[in-house]
Amino acid sequence: MRLTLRTMWMLSVALLGSFGAAPRADGQTPPAQAPKKLPSGPAAPQSTHYPILILAFGNDPSWNLRIGLKGPERLDRAGYPPIALDPGEVTHEAAADSWTYHAKDSVTGALVAVHLSREACADATTDPTGTPAPATGKYAFRASVDHAQLSFMKGCARIAAELFPKINNQPDEDDDTDKKKPPAPTITNFKNPVSVAYLNSAGSVVFSRATTRRIVAQSGAEMSLSHDGKKLLYTRSDSKTGPDRTIVLYDFDSGKSQELVHGPVRQAFWSPDDTHVAFLKAQDLSWQVWSFPAGMPETAANFSPKPVTSLHGWVDDHTVLASDMENAYWLTVDMLQQVVALKDMYGPGFQVMSSDTIRVHPLNPDLLLVSADYANAPTGAPKDAKGQAAGFFLYEVRSKRRTTLSPLDQWGRDAEWSRDGLQVFYTRLVAGSPAATFRMFWDGTGMQRHVGGTNFVVGQ
Repeated sequence: MRLTLRTMWMLSVALLGSFGAAPRADGQTPPAQAPKKLPSGPAAPQSTHYPILILAFGNDPSWNLRIGLKGPERLDRAGYPPIALDPGEVTHEAAADSWTYHAKDSVTGALVAVHLSREACADATTDPTGTPAPATGKYAFRASVDHAQLSFMKGCARIAAELFPKINNQPDEDDDTDKKKPPAPTITNFKNPVSVAYLNSAGSVVFSRATTRRIVAQSGAEMSLSHDGKKLLYTRSDSKTGPDRTIVLYDFDSGKSQELVHGPVRQAFWSPDDTHVAFLKAQDLSWQVWSFPAGMPETAANFSPKPVTSLHGWVDDHTVLASDMENAYWLTVDMLQQVVALKDMYGPGFQVMSSDTIRVHPLNPDLLLVSADYANAPTGAPKDAKGQAAGFFLYEVRSKRRTTLSPLDQWGRDAEWSRDGLQVFYTRLVAGSPAATFRMFWDGTGMQRHVGGTNFVVGQ
């Protein structure tokens, strides 16, 4: 049967109508039903991590702490290396408009709590970045830091987005790590020493000042440079079998050497003002600290009758640091100022030996740099010819905070401060190569080979 156009149109209408709603009894099409409403999901969580990009700081003592996108990042204190922090949970007290940021000291694991509250604060008057204080003289937040090993610190805080320049330029996790640039150094204001001394590979004493380098003795040990960088003290052994030695002074300007004191003597150190020399002398079957005014070795006299085994240098113009096999002693003339048990200083990781060195930070007498052998060698740590693994650590006398500074895969000893206190120079053994002096910053960064020698000391 041939279909006309009208017939085809009527069939199409009927076919489309079969997909619509069925007509009601009254012939009318029922209204369309409203779509079914889906159950609502849980309410969006309210962030407790606010405010972010905060700089908290205080002036008594001087400190500052950064709070970034993940929480507390770094704590800085005047006179100490920065402390990296591992951020934890954040609690928000909405009623009080305050936040508590929890974290851990990334080295010691000590718990840290940073409390912020939104209230006008005048507890700090100086911003460590140099940013002027608000016109009102008060900052927007009150802040405090409670570190389990350190003293409680309080101050103020402000929003400081300018301190986090990478916030809008963070690399994706899928980025090729090989293409990432190395992190920028954290220490930029250090000064390289210009007057140093060390032992070369032949064991000769080398005195280097500016661009001039001299071999001043074919052998020697226990060197100490004056703070003006012009005079070198060292110990010369006078007998292969006996205890007799000579403390020698070498003057760089004149190029002359002078024998100062003879006998059972060793470990001479310049005082901070270069006006006195302290050294050890065997007396009454024990080592004791003696001293004399610079230029007058014939007037040497007993500084302290306390029996010790090692002298580690001056703490200030009137105090020296010495030790025996059990304690470290802060000594003044005929007086004992302070005692710290070496087992507390060394902890379980290091063992006490008479060859250890303890160096006082040149600007902060509370901070010590200790070189010692490990009690148990870390996995993969290299060992010397005696089978010992060695390293060095920082110790804060007041807080008893201890942080290992030397890399665990290195043998390092005889660590010394630079005069600016930002650098550490140490003797490192490298397999297949002569021992050399390496340098790192006091926060453990910036490690590099410095000179081909050992027992490095800094004058200026």
